[in-house]
Amino acid sequence: MDTARGSAAPLLVVMGVAGSGKTTFGAALARRLGVPFADADDFHPPGNIAKMSAGIPLDDADRMPWLRAIGAWLAGHAAGGGVVTCSALRRVYRDVLRAEAPQAVFVHLHGDREVVRRRVAERAGHFMPASLVDSQFDTLEPLGPDERGIVLGLDAPVEELVDAYLDAASGAAASPPREA
Repeated sequence: MDTARGSAAPLLVVMGVAGSGKTTFGAALARRLGVPFADADDFHPPGNIAKMSAGIPLDDADRMPWLRAIGAWLAGHAAGGGVVTCSALRRVYRDVLRAEAPQAVFVHLHGDREVVRRRVAERAGHFMPASLVDSQFDTLEPLGPDERGIVLGLDAPVEELVDAYLDAASGAAASPPREA
């Protein structure tokens, strides 16, 4: 999957709860792979941002147009590859993305709830309050054994995470989720 090693450009969804480092990791991974990057936050309509800013979790009706927009981005980058962030907390959300881009592979950044809560509390200028971290963890459905993806621990430095993904991807087609 590493374009630097001559194989097909990957189509990746970096998933996880708010504060897991999706944007930082996803942008670094896209740079290393030489593919476009998109942040799912940029796909939210103003109503979703207002709701989350007020500390109100989104419901599925709020999420579906957002997920379809991300899926459309993935479909538009299927030929050349790309990396997009998306919480993709539930399987049904990942199914929406896969409906648009069946070849998408998920990279789940996973870690300790307290670490994530601290990260979110320390962020300046982001619409997601730390009060919603628990609802994100409560909603999270880990990748199933039949979902293409990999699980990475969010505690490692970004470059180590990128290397871990690239090492895992060069060894296999990222079929069942596994820890790296």
